[in-house]
Amino acid sequence: MQDLKGKTALVIGVANRRSIAYAIAEQLTHWGARLAICYQPMEKEHALERIRKNTEDLKPELLLPMDVNDSASIAAVFDSIRGSWGRLDVLVHSVASSKREELQGRHSDISREGFLYAQEVSAYSLIELVRGARPLMGPQGGSILTMSYIGAERASINYNVMGAAKAALEANVRYMAMELGPENIRVNAISAGPIRTLSASGVKDFLDIIHNAAEKNALKRNITQEEVAHTAAFLASSLSSGITGQVLHVDGGYNIYG
Repeated sequence: MQDLKGKTALVIGVANRRSIAYAIAEQLTHWGARLAICYQPMEKEHALERIRKNTEDLKPELLLPMDVNDSASIAAVFDSIRGSWGRLDVLVHSVASSKREELQGRHSDISREGFLYAQEVSAYSLIELVRGARPLMGPQGGSILTMSYIGAERASINYNVMGAAKAALEANVRYMAMELGPENIRVNAISAGPIRTLSASGVKDFLDIIHNAAEKNALKRNITQEEVAHTAAFLASSLSSGITGQVLHVDGGYNIYG
């Protein structure tokens, strides 16, 4: 049985209760982890009040503002964790963003601005977050998780710029796993099948994509947030102590088909 009692976990990307990050945070707390959640600071939208309402059932010990495009904001989060807990055992990176118009049309028409924005938010942010988490993981090591998609490996309809960003993200996982392995810090990604979330609604013809995935994967159904979260809890626990640098597919077997 996996046991995360006493472990400290930082989850980034909880948008609402339907998000994959929320389901992961729920599983981590179910197995005993102490939870910190970051939210995007947007004063006009009352971000703090909204995240408090959305996460009240999770009972996080820390709610911290973070803009992944702002190095000072990232540093402040890890300073807060150092002051409150003195260490960090689990980091969950579930952050991605792109300009909607860059997800469709011709890939060769992607703008320089749109390409760099998607890379910065979706791929580079993991590097900077790992740089902040590493000193807090110390000799006991830790587990770092991020979220990917089959569009990193294959050309996927209406995914364009995010496919390139997720490919870079997966490369980051491998390189940082190699670097951090001697420190007992593991770095892995979960490549989830399409799930109905708020962020997925920005993908054109998403309902067709999700129906196609159910028809063409081995299980002949769509996967759920909870199934992804179960895998995340496993990767966060000592049960996965020999796994690092991997992209684990939680997609009903969609990836095995040619």
